[in-house]
Amino acid sequence: MTDLPSGVPAPDEQPKSAPADRELNGPLDEAEANHVRPYVDLGGVKVLPRPELGLRLEVEEGSKRVVAVAMDYAGSTLQVQPFAAPRNSGLWHEIRAQIVDQIARQGGATSTSVGPFGPEIRAEIPAPPGSEPAGARIARFIGVDGPRWFLRGVISGQALADPDAAAKVEELFRSIVVVCGTIPMPPRDLIPLQVPASMGGGAPQSV
Repeated sequence: MTDLPSGVPAPDEQPKSAPADRELNGPLDEAEANHVRPYVDLGGVKVLPRPELGLRLEVEEGSKRVVAVAMDYAGSTLQVQPFAAPRNSGLWHEIRAQIVDQIARQGGATSTSVGPFGPEIRAEIPAPPGSEPAGARIARFIGVDGPRWFLRGVISGQALADPDAAAKVEELFRSIVVVCGTIPMPPRDLIPLQVPASMGGGAPQSV
């Protein structure tokens, strides 16, 4: 799932969904971040390097557009995508409903709970026919509405069952900086991501 569900009118009055301490502890807007820190610049997001963090970029085959950033950490994978959003209203409340509907159409199952970032979804998604490994894939969907952006995260791996791994991945998500730029974008549009000079063609790399 690399794009937000489409075909639904943009919300006008949905409240923003974010931790009460987001402005201090993240995920941060570029204007809130410490610019002295050595971030890896991926365009729409900046990632803070740390030991044992593997960074991968997911590229759309046809357009060669970078559509997501995947981070392998603490035996888990955190995939993140930044999207443009209205200044005064949020996207996550409506997007959650759309994700639940999409997964149900795929024959999967979901449950909703409240976590450290607010409402979140735990999903069992059937693997495509012929894929390895077979069977359902488990994922946790989290989301945070920022000043003019929405950051979606999808967690898989050890963090789904191990509280220590979950805490490490949640702190990783908190450390992300979103860069929405100065050019206005329609809500739900993916904020452009880019391959940094240190990563040849989006190949996996440890940072």
